[in-house]
Amino acid sequence: MTGPSEEIPDDAYERPAGGPARIPGPRAAGDDLRPPHPLPAPADGPSPAPVPEPPSHGVLKSLLGAWALAACSAEETQAVEDHLTECAPCAEEALRLRDAVGLLHPEESLDLKPLLRSRVLEDCLGKRPARIPVPVWASPYDTETARLDALLRDFGDSEWHTPVRLKWFEEEQRRSRRTTVAGVIGHLLTVDGLVATALGLDDPLGPAAPQGGPTGRTEHFWNSSPYPTTRQVREPWREQGHTLVRTVSFAGRGVAELGVDYGGFALPLGDAFLERAFECWVHAWDIAEAVDYPYEPPSGPDLHRMIDLAARLLPGALAGRRRSGLAAPARGLVAAGAPGRTLHLEIEGAGGGGWDIALDSPAAKPSREHTVAEVALDGLEFCQLAAGHIFPEEAAVGQTGDREAIRDVLFAAASLSRL
Repeated sequence: MTGPSEEIPDDAYERPAGGPARIPGPRAAGDDLRPPHPLPAPADGPSPAPVPEPPSHGVLKSLLGAWALAACSAEETQAVEDHLTECAPCAEEALRLRDAVGLLHPEESLDLKPLLRSRVLEDCLGKRPARIPVPVWASPYDTETARLDALLRDFGDSEWHTPVRLKWFEEEQRRSRRTTVAGVIGHLLTVDGLVATALGLDDPLGPAAPQGGPTGRTEHFWNSSPYPTTRQVREPWREQGHTLVRTVSFAGRGVAELGVDYGGFALPLGDAFLERAFECWVHAWDIAEAVDYPYEPPSGPDLHRMIDLAARLLPGALAGRRRSGLAAPARGLVAAGAPGRTLHLEIEGAGGGGWDIALDSPAAKPSREHTVAEVALDGLEFCQLAAGHIFPEEAAVGQTGDREAIRDVLFAAASLSRL
């Protein structure tokens, strides 16, 4: 007689009848391997991830090279750029590295719009003002040298040797001089050197620089080498321009009144920078015309400053022509600061405005009540006249009043030009 049946435990082991348990064979793919009962969750739940410590100064400094090469991650880039706003030594090092990296990359095409750099800078400075801003009177020079440098960037050897004819007006006659694109940049380099020496910087012509004004310095530069000037002149010219802007940016207030000697005359440093901006634009226009490339005029505010400088120089130029017998004698000399005969100059278009020009003495005060003539000119045409690119009698001028005064002022404007 058998005893009561025993319950076989369900433990996944096979047991032969009357024998011990046997380990089963491997399960097939897809068999449920989950435990019969879910595992209990930890009582306190998962612990929060620790907050990472901000990178140290040493770590961020070591990342500057990778940052300059745009090889950092997004987090590293953000950390480095936040650090640069607080650490001046690292910011200076970052700028040096970025400049060095720029020399390793192929330069961009000229297809970008000429004013793109200015718009980007304006947008950036609107978000974060520069700690050391460029003075307002030096900004046109900074912009015009950058635009000319962009034009030169893609020039090959053949473009650098393209003939360019420089034109100006002197002693009632047209003057011109034939050179090359490289020769024009050499001319700008040597005349910018007058500003550099006024600031105590090195003269690009060295210790043998001749005394005198722009013409003598340019002739010395062109004739000092038995070989034609080549594209190698671009680097010293652009480096000198950067140094000039950087120097006046750090110089502080009052530097704009420093005198710059042009040989036969002198200008305050602020006006000298405007004069250099004007000549840079005019000669960039000459170069672009020679290589058949479009070139835009300066922005309206910059053009206005250049026209304002020319208008302020007109009374002195008129007096100089009168002393040389090239202009009609003064009709009504007055004491310094007293109102005298006046011509009203109205410049139309971008950068335009109205200026009252003293006719009989640079020290006289212009007066609308003593206006004897009015002249209206397009802004670009006035600049071409002041650059000596068009003859005074060829200018499309709207004019009323004293014809002799009008002629004298137009010829005085053309006499502002030179090599």
